[in-house]
Amino acid sequence: MKVFVVFGTRPEAIKFLPLIQAFKARRATFSLQVCTTGQHRELVDQLLADFEIRQDHDLDIMRPNQTSVDIMEATLRKLTPLLAQERPDWVLVQGDTTSALAGTLAAFYSQIRVGHVEAGLRTWNKAAPFPEEINRVLIDHTCDYRFAPTEVNRVNLQKEGIEKDVYVVGNTIVDAIHTVLPLVEKKYAPQFQQKHSFLDGEKKLILATTHRRENFGEPLRNILGAFKQIAETHPEVQLVLPVHPNPSVSKVARETLKGISNISLIEPLGYYEFLWMMQRCYLLLTDSGGVQEEAPTFGKPLLVLRETTERAEGVDAGAAKLVGASKEKIIAETERLLCDPNAYAAMSKVPNPYGDGTSCKQILDLLEKS
Repeated sequence: MKVFVVFGTRPEAIKFLPLIQAFKARRATFSLQVCTTGQHRELVDQLLADFEIRQDHDLDIMRPNQTSVDIMEATLRKLTPLLAQERPDWVLVQGDTTSALAGTLAAFYSQIRVGHVEAGLRTWNKAAPFPEEINRVLIDHTCDYRFAPTEVNRVNLQKEGIEKDVYVVGNTIVDAIHTVLPLVEKKYAPQFQQKHSFLDGEKKLILATTHRRENFGEPLRNILGAFKQIAETHPEVQLVLPVHPNPSVSKVARETLKGISNISLIEPLGYYEFLWMMQRCYLLLTDSGGVQEEAPTFGKPLLVLRETTERAEGVDAGAAKLVGASKEKIIAETERLLCDPNAYAAMSKVPNPYGDGTSCKQILDLLEKS
């Protein structure tokens, strides 16, 4: 059985990594071809190189100042004739990126079956996240197999009239963490320790990230104001914020948080580096979707800096809590976790709602029977 995996961004690559390795381990059944768009080239290339994964096809679509429309057009233009030439049995896409939607449409136009890894995530708000919410709706209504991480995702699809070929398999991010962590500790931990020697082992490390478009402007100022007050009120914590390069984030972050001794503004972290720091943190404040999935694997309480989330499983299980961009709520919930050991234990000891690390095996078993 010939399978194409198509991806372009680092989050897609991370979640496809254990799946690609699973395909390699079952070469007798599957012939795999890896196709990348070239969007996050350096980040993706490093990840694939570490695990000796060869790119069979590089669409090389990236140009300066590209829009989502440009990415869609370039991917369709280059991928469609490639699929016509190679004629795989399946094309697999991951998540809700523009490259995933383009891969889905290229396969559909070529009359090739599509499998969607991470199907059924919804906020029910087409503007948040934008454009990801509409991307994943279109993918789910176009594809042939839908690999849903959780039962909640299956129900979401059912609400849209999709009941056939929906399989609850868990999230491959859990498989990915189990795959990557041994390499991180063996190969990279010493250099990360040296690079981040500013970390104070005597303090509780709060790891924060914020980059969502919907938080730009006043919401971001509220979030950063909360970070500032938490740090100033609690000298026993060290808050680390990898600053997103978007000027809408970086300029405001540096203006608001400069000169506070127990806040460290650092460059964006690579995936390995982020996992290393997540292992060592006390709690997380984030508006990232991926971090919401990763934190329960480490048993780290998570405050979500969004009004809604397509990953409600973590909230429902008690591993995460929505605090939005409310300065008061962010401060109150952070202080509760800092000062109340029972509240901390209740969030940190929740069974992982995103799976048990067998997602990839389940996906391959289903494809083999298709």
